[in-house]
Amino acid sequence: VGNRDDSNLYINMKLKAAAEIGISANHIKLPNTATEADVLKCIASLNADPAVHGFIVQLPLDSDKPINTEKITNAVAPEKDVDGLSSINAGKLSRGDLGDCFIPCTPKGCMELIRQTGVQVAGKRAVVIGRSKIVGAPMHDLLLWNNATVTTCHSKTSTLAEEVGKADILVVAAGRAEMVKGEWIKPGAIVIDCGINHVPDSTKASGKRVVGDVAYSSAKEKASFITPVPGGVGPMTVAMLMQSTVESAQRFLEKFQPGKWTIQYNQLTLKMPVPSDIEISKACMPKPIDQVAKEVGLFPDEVELYGQTKAKVQLSVLKRLQNQPDGKYVVVTGITPTPLGEGKSTTTVGLVQALGAHLHQNVFACVRQPSQGPTFGIKGGAAGGGYCQVVPMEEFNLHLTGDIHAITAANNLVAAAIDARIFHELTQSDQALYNRLVPSLNGVRKFSDIQIRRLRKLGINKTDPMALTKEEVNAFVRLDIDPGTITWQRVLDTNDRFLRKITIGQSVTEKGFTRTAQFDITVSSEIMAVLALADGLDDMKKRFGRMVVASSKKGQPVTADDLGVTGALAVLMKDAVKPNLMQTLEGTPVFVHAGPFANIAHGNSSVLADKIALKLVGKDGFVVTEAGFGADIGMEKFFNIKCRYSGLRPHVVVLVATVRALKMHGGGPAVTAGVPLPKEYTEENLQLVAKGCSNLNKQIQNARMFGVPVVVAVNAFKTDTKAELALVVQHAKEAGAFDAVECTHWAEGGKGALALARAVQRASQAPSNFRFLYNVELPVVDKIRLIAQQVYGARDIELLPEAQEKVALYTKQGFGNLPICMAKTHLSLSHDPEQKGAPTGFVLPIRDIRASVGAGFLYPLVGTMSTMPGLPTRPCFYDIDLDPVSGEVNGLF
Repeated sequence: VGNRDDSNLYINMKLKAAAEIGISANHIKLPNTATEADVLKCIASLNADPAVHGFIVQLPLDSDKPINTEKITNAVAPEKDVDGLSSINAGKLSRGDLGDCFIPCTPKGCMELIRQTGVQVAGKRAVVIGRSKIVGAPMHDLLLWNNATVTTCHSKTSTLAEEVGKADILVVAAGRAEMVKGEWIKPGAIVIDCGINHVPDSTKASGKRVVGDVAYSSAKEKASFITPVPGGVGPMTVAMLMQSTVESAQRFLEKFQPGKWTIQYNQLTLKMPVPSDIEISKACMPKPIDQVAKEVGLFPDEVELYGQTKAKVQLSVLKRLQNQPDGKYVVVTGITPTPLGEGKSTTTVGLVQALGAHLHQNVFACVRQPSQGPTFGIKGGAAGGGYCQVVPMEEFNLHLTGDIHAITAANNLVAAAIDARIFHELTQSDQALYNRLVPSLNGVRKFSDIQIRRLRKLGINKTDPMALTKEEVNAFVRLDIDPGTITWQRVLDTNDRFLRKITIGQSVTEKGFTRTAQFDITVSSEIMAVLALADGLDDMKKRFGRMVVASSKKGQPVTADDLGVTGALAVLMKDAVKPNLMQTLEGTPVFVHAGPFANIAHGNSSVLADKIALKLVGKDGFVVTEAGFGADIGMEKFFNIKCRYSGLRPHVVVLVATVRALKMHGGGPAVTAGVPLPKEYTEENLQLVAKGCSNLNKQIQNARMFGVPVVVAVNAFKTDTKAELALVVQHAKEAGAFDAVECTHWAEGGKGALALARAVQRASQAPSNFRFLYNVELPVVDKIRLIAQQVYGARDIELLPEAQEKVALYTKQGFGNLPICMAKTHLSLSHDPEQKGAPTGFVLPIRDIRASVGAGFLYPLVGTMSTMPGLPTRPCFYDIDLDPVSGEVNGLF
């Protein structure tokens, strides 16, 4: 602070020393008008910067504003206080915690000089003259804890010469020229002179010379060792500052060594019968989320807190850890489920709790964010269940950090842009459109960046708006969208059946330009799919620009970039692209990020969450992610789409199976949500289980087809018998599973998934020869046929006329090389949800094909896909309420 010559001299000495030994050092200069708040703000910034391992505040503070020096020095984070001046470091030194503090540089240098003499400090009588916080007081403590008998003298000491004469070791820091006389000194004593004083000297050009606090010429005759002034303690002080900075960097690297976690796990208190999910969640006291972040090696500036239990993680962590090896990558999938679900989310959480809290492995769960539509509708949430949950489950299942709301806003901005553009093109001339699209501001017309991109796409290499010909203006302003080809719909994160088909544009202000449209649920938006597949902000923005929303009347694709909306979408999604950090009931970390549909999209959480987690866990850790629906849908898309774009390669597949689902596949009665299970599902029936294992066998084959070891997790329910569970384990092993184990994690937490965790550990060491099912260069029809035949067991496929037209259109438009994302029922391997088990010989009908060009896939429609759920007669919202006194959510599952 300020511009004192002596301070600048000292700082330059330190900068020079740092440069000589390879320390990156910077001088931050604040003007002499700086306030105390200015200095504290600067210190806070340095405290939070992980790239800074240490810093000092040069004293005195040369400001014309009042500044409390004590407050300033104590504001420096103790772990970066390489000057050792903060009260915390001083306190640790005074109580002897020498290995856990920074020692002020001058006393540290003095101590090193004493050590260099070879004289043992222990047992010696030491005298320190001076009691300043910078030298005298810490020097006393340092000598004391090195087992010297120490006396501190000062300006009130009446017998100074007598005390000096007793000293085996004398350290002088009084600030008075040559006050200690040579005759006072005990013969053979070690004398350390910290003083710097100026005395008149007519022989010097400056008229003065520098002397210490000790009369050097007479003292050197008595002392065995003595430091000169200048050239003694001063250089050592600088050297010790460098040493402390290196020590700080070493401590930092040791503390934040990637993959080195120290986690406090939560102890579960299990109850029988198992309470409701929300009761269990409420009984858990989650750790502060900043503690979780610190435990897994995230820096403070990489975490954005959203309250006490959730946070966003900056993508910059990927750059910091780019050279770190990835951990083991595990995907959890399932057999073809009943409408009730078979517990993939519960198994995912149970597995990570077992690996982390019980086997003490670094492990991250990466799961999808659920839609609020089903939360208030019929399905309920997706935080897991029983003693295997992401908590707080009400935060998880409701707004979280607002990502889905951001997607809703971004999606609907595109929808609004489409209809507005059609309207304006229908009601204005070319020139009027051009004048409004490229307006004159203060007499200057200029294309925006996104308009320049459109010009380049049209082959117009001009940047002057006045230089375009009439034909070029026409091509620029006319997207000429064919309303019948619009594939982009508005979205809402609520189940509302009456929005499945609507008419828009009925206001008189739209001049009769109406069209039929619809609302989808937000998680079906292509923007959600883009979020899940993007590997960074730039990649996400480029994918937004490539999103095809319609075709022109000439059959050319119209993109979000053509509409001019790409940059605005990136702005709306700039926070949503950051993964959300939460935790499980047992305190293991979880990333909750993205939640695309598992039918018309790929049904997996984000690539970014997986990539960050794989770096954080380290090479021996585990990342467990979940793929939506059964293995024929979510897992196939995980491999062929997500892994293709991410470049990540899985080590293990965990296939979740239940006795209930296998009985259904064996010919059991229909299973209906909200209706009690028939007795076939609650009584032992080995014949049904054995027959239903055909589905289990097929899904094991599907996983092994990709070259990845399969561990079957048999999720046990209380109605299952030991014989039924043993039969499933036996069939799974005979079908080629690496291992198969019974799991009781819903009732027991991580403890109930220990056998599964150990099996996953062993499987992760087995060879994994991952491969894709198809080459994207194959024709569209061939890729669809491969999935149908190899994964579903179909004899062949049949493209209906609309699908045939789309194959031709997308191939012509250049989208034929995209991966395939099949949209079919999740309740059967076939297209018919009533066909259970492992049907074969069927022909798979492809009704239509649509394109998510930004996300990067084509999705054939097998049958009719609902993209807007409806509310049942008795929705879940009847049971959901808020306690106005406590603020607690009640009735949520």
